[in-house]
Amino acid sequence: MNPELTSKQERLFRYLEQEIIRTGRAPSLRQAAEAMEVSHAAISQMLKALEDKGVIRRDGKYSRTIHLLNRSGKPAGTARGIEVPIIGRIAAGLPLYAQQEWDGSLVVDAAVYRGAGLFALRVRGDSMTGAAILDGDLVICEPRQYAENGEIVVALVHQEEATVKRFFHREDRIELKPENPAYPIMRYGFGEVLIQGKVIGVHRGPDVAERL
Repeated sequence: MNPELTSKQERLFRYLEQEIIRTGRAPSLRQAAEAMEVSHAAISQMLKALEDKGVIRRDGKYSRTIHLLNRSGKPAGTARGIEVPIIGRIAAGLPLYAQQEWDGSLVVDAAVYRGAGLFALRVRGDSMTGAAILDGDLVICEPRQYAENGEIVVALVHQEEATVKRFFHREDRIELKPENPAYPIMRYGFGEVLIQGKVIGVHRGPDVAERL
């Protein structure tokens, strides 16, 4: 046991280490609270204490880089990663109401995903199967308010419905194109669509994230 840590802090540190090694993901506050059988507030306080004592490091606000530090204060090899918040769900079929709540987090390789403010969304539907984005996948996104023709984006439609589609800017409209012939191209006026981000990767399963 690290002499600087209390028994509860040491237990939380070991739990974080084991979960990152086992799943490739940092557990959410809810998961950690359930595993430790304490409140969310207690987990937050212990994380702050671990940070103050120099055994973990958390960077950023929305896309938080988490490092479990070794005795020399360097990031442990198994813990280098970006913790990306999972924000509700998003439709890859018919648009789904854009939910803003967090639904846990995902740890991805910091050497591969270098953007700031990254977020992840869980896909529901099969309209993007041609782009290897399947029902239940997590799409990893960098925040954007613009898009180039042909890019796969997160688009907010009528300021309330979010969807993942391939973006095209036409002379008189915006087209959001599915990657499944069973679904029609979605056409909107310029003021009806707001780009929220560009899809840069897909996560499928506990420890596989593929860069697009």
